[in-house]
Amino acid sequence: MVVHEREPFNAEPPPAALTGGGITPLDAFYSRNHGPVPDIDPAGWRLEVDGLVERRLSLSAAELRARFEEAEVTATLQCAGNRRTELTGVRDIPGETPWGPCALSTARFRGVRLADVLACAGLDPRTAHIAFTAPDVSPLADPPQPYGVSVPLGKALGPEVLLAWTMNDRPLPRVHGAPLRAVVPGWIGARSVKWLHRITARTAPSDAYFQATAYRLLPAGADPGRTRPGDGIPLGPLTLNCAVLSPADGSRPPAGPTVITGYALAGEDRTVARVDVSPDGGRSWTRADLDEAAGPWVWQHWRTVLDLPAGASEVVARAWDCAGATTPESPATVWNPKGYANTSWPRVRLHCG
Repeated sequence: MVVHEREPFNAEPPPAALTGGGITPLDAFYSRNHGPVPDIDPAGWRLEVDGLVERRLSLSAAELRARFEEAEVTATLQCAGNRRTELTGVRDIPGETPWGPCALSTARFRGVRLADVLACAGLDPRTAHIAFTAPDVSPLADPPQPYGVSVPLGKALGPEVLLAWTMNDRPLPRVHGAPLRAVVPGWIGARSVKWLHRITARTAPSDAYFQATAYRLLPAGADPGRTRPGDGIPLGPLTLNCAVLSPADGSRPPAGPTVITGYALAGEDRTVARVDVSPDGGRSWTRADLDEAAGPWVWQHWRTVLDLPAGASEVVARAWDCAGATTPESPATVWNPKGYANTSWPRVRLHCG
């Protein structure tokens, strides 16, 4: 793993660990944390459901498993700061984790549907948002507070949104949220809250720091140190993205036919329709072979062979989704002072021998 910080622990796998596509092994799954990983006693843990509900619930892990039908979803989770280092090449982004192109991973999660738990509690008609709270306290928040975010009710009721206790058919690892985490496919990873212990039905989005202040897309000229809660655009559904995984940026492959591989992710419930790859910085293009979508919430891997000349080459990729949206050419057009949502064409510079 490429470890960016030890405390809080933030790490991504090297690109080679993701080239196979499909399910990501647990030891290669990226880890994003905002504070120390909490030490939770599973025997004493309970899930509280409150707010605008007819019946407040307090459920142990055993009760959660016994009372609700199990469900499974395969989903790609992606950090909102994925590919931030490419934005820092445009302008510095101080104080933010320097994520490369691998702050995303795919797993098979099993648990119960959030919608079933909310139905059991009985939602007040005024409910418009569902908030999640975890016990990890981040010093980044002002003031320091437990991690909390929310999702709109329409998304919370989707059958794909789970309260999960297994990951790739194994018990959820502690660093990935044991004993229970939310899994919100198609949305930024920050909404898939780990170590979940409270669900609250609300009329408005969560007013916690990581919802109201942190995960928001600010204008290029904004000063993050002077923003107020509610400034900027709240980040939720993922946007179309792609990256080159192999060859690695800066590598020196032999000249001639070269296999180029990467991933693309459409976000929300869309799929990737096409990926093109250029050997010369975007002057000419080759259509890549694209894996069929394994589901609406899962990345798709692509591959092609380019005949690279001796000397310097700049390999570039671009993607389209099933709605016809495409990725922007330059990172300068999407630069923002917190380095979120870099969806620009990935560029890999090679020197072929």
